[in-house]
Amino acid sequence: MAISGSTRIVGIIGWPVAHSLSPVMHNAAFSALGLDWTYVAFPVDPAEVSTALLGLRAAGIAGLNVTIPHKQAVLDSCASVSDAVAVIGAANTLVPRADGGWHADNTDAPGFLRALDEAAPLSLAGTRVLILGAGGAARAVAFAVQSRGAEILVANRTVERAAGLGAPVQFTRAAVEDAAATCGLIVNCTSLGLHDHTIPEALPLDCLGPGHVVADVVYRPSGTAWLAAASSQGARCVDGLGMLLHQGAAAFVQWTGQEPPVEVMRTALAGARHGSAATS
Repeated sequence: MAISGSTRIVGIIGWPVAHSLSPVMHNAAFSALGLDWTYVAFPVDPAEVSTALLGLRAAGIAGLNVTIPHKQAVLDSCASVSDAVAVIGAANTLVPRADGGWHADNTDAPGFLRALDEAAPLSLAGTRVLILGAGGAARAVAFAVQSRGAEILVANRTVERAAGLGAPVQFTRAAVEDAAATCGLIVNCTSLGLHDHTIPEALPLDCLGPGHVVADVVYRPSGTAWLAAASSQGARCVDGLGMLLHQGAAAFVQWTGQEPPVEVMRTALAGARHGSAATS
């Protein structure tokens, strides 16, 4: 669809952000519904978050997604927050307010649960969950699984941040392996595995097997090496693209007021994954 003077613009801010598949997914949805909207990626240096949000709102941007590492930093520049954001302390979706400010919401939490229910459903009540990392994505996942009665362990290099989300685990390979062995669900909420094809040494692997569900909130077009290795050992795996799809669908509703064509978005993501893997 051609961009015109009346085209509404939404996008995503992050650092880096060039790898994001959100533009592919949302632009396919806009095209399917015949909406004169477009979605673009905005690389925003961490030192410029507040300036960028002020400028993008002034320019009439119709909505934003937020990715690593800005999910907590954006809150200082938002005029209001949802109840979920107030608890989680991080946002991934911004909606423009009529008074010129931003309203912050978090669709990562419901997006994670929908992805989990689709790919590897399990009862979380009383289940131990190991979360790796303590940033914005980790906060959303902790909120999500706790809402279903899970017991949370958190491995993070800063113990104080881990303790704010659940029972802290030292971020050493031995400690993480020991903790993962006792958990039914292990979720990588760090950026480990995002930028290369190797298995990060800090992530658990040796203990994983058929009794585990393993999830990655980061994604690569060809899949992360960690998930591939866990799957080869019998673990059920939840790819980061599932969470991307469902958090994006929830944001789409907030921006446009219309129900998103989820299967169109899923197909666009699958095509982007295939195409990127073929050319890499």
